[in-house]
Amino acid sequence: MPDTEFGCLPTVIGSMPHTDPSEACSQVIHYLNDIPAWPQLPRRSFLENMYAQFSQGFPGVVIEENRIYVDRSQDLDKPLEKLYAAYLENDSDKYPLSSDYAAGLHSFLALNNLSPLAVKGQITGPVTWGLTVTDDSRRAIIYDDVLGDAVAKLLRLKASWQEKKLSQISRNTIIFVDEPYMAAFGSVGVLLSKERIISLLEEVFGGISGLKGVHCCGNTDWSVLLGTSADILSFDAYNYAQSLSLYPTEIKEFLAKKGAIAWGIIPNDEEALAKETVTSLKDRLEEAMAPFTRKGIHFKQLIKQGLLTPSCGLGSIATEEAAAQALELLAELSVKIRKRYN
Repeated sequence: MPDTEFGCLPTVIGSMPHTDPSEACSQVIHYLNDIPAWPQLPRRSFLENMYAQFSQGFPGVVIEENRIYVDRSQDLDKPLEKLYAAYLENDSDKYPLSSDYAAGLHSFLALNNLSPLAVKGQITGPVTWGLTVTDDSRRAIIYDDVLGDAVAKLLRLKASWQEKKLSQISRNTIIFVDEPYMAAFGSVGVLLSKERIISLLEEVFGGISGLKGVHCCGNTDWSVLLGTSADILSFDAYNYAQSLSLYPTEIKEFLAKKGAIAWGIIPNDEEALAKETVTSLKDRLEEAMAPFTRKGIHFKQLIKQGLLTPSCGLGSIATEEAAAQALELLAELSVKIRKRYN
């Protein structure tokens, strides 16, 4: 795979509305031959919620009913020592994703006869995870010096383990670090500096040897994410295309370094999906790219160094049929764009 010249091939963010991992994998493989991704299944179990899914092994973590938190009354010293020892030894095998927490991943890894161009995985980012998971006094653990640092180290090991497993399917791996909470950056809800956020992300990226992406499905200060070493920037182009175009200098530099943009142009709700066709989405994608070209970024470069995705995960879609519709539109739009421009 030469650099990140995907030519607008399709892939997905991760989550699906299915409860049967085999069915979810079947849908992914049917529509996404070139860059399939393992499906996260939050409706199957709370353990597959994007916060619980990557929590296994975190010091003091407690999952009960539909809540996840860190119990500070436990002795955290020994589990912290174990985590840091694995981190220093780069021993990701001590922090796997078990089938209880990621049934879709294990079903995906068991598939035969796959020969994709690349394979994609995903992990919840340290900012989002650390701001969402609290201690027993409901304080976000990212604001704790020790536990906040441990979050990024655990996620780094989880990303590394996942990438190692996915490389059995294709030597070309892509791991997205999902940071929906970056949409709140700069508000009173996120008391983190730009430097701190970049440091946390770089810690996780350090465990990824293949291509690394960062995904935010809302509006944010894109200069923060573009200030990392991410190879792919994934965003909701269906609703927030204008917001990214406000950073033309950073985007030019990013593309000049062979970065790729994943255009989340397929809506992930049924009402919007019902209104769209392949032609209308092609028009919308071209309209989303137009502000960039007006600021001196070549259209052909956006196409060449582009991926197409849903605007965010499909796990929020009400039915499996609607998810299949979204995937069908995605696959057909990619074919149409590639035939027209490549």
